[in-house]
Amino acid sequence: MSDSAFERIYAVVRRIPRGKVASYGQIARLAGNPRWSRVVGYALHVNPDPETIPCYRVVTKEGRPSPAFAFGGFWEQVYLLQKDGVAFDEYGKVIMDQYQWRPDEQTL
Repeated sequence: MSDSAFERIYAVVRRIPRGKVASYGQIARLAGNPRWSRVVGYALHVNPDPETIPCYRVVTKEGRPSPAFAFGGFWEQVYLLQKDGVAFDEYGKVIMDQYQWRPDEQTL
């Protein structure tokens, strides 16, 4: 995968606001290729700048945090999301109806 694909992915992830999450598939679509869900995972795993590319805000379409979160593991991702104000249901999944980022609904 080219660096430009990763850069497109990182550009989308940078836009996810505090208190919101996006799915891997959603990031793939917004980056220009709906088939890039796994590529999104690869890109986030080698994230060169976790301070400005908030990869912890990307979860599965069901709202599950990544068991292989590269920057401290599963519980670190949960901690960071909770610190952002994201809530989880009784099954440990993000409440996607409430916390999924919808860029088309944002006001600029």
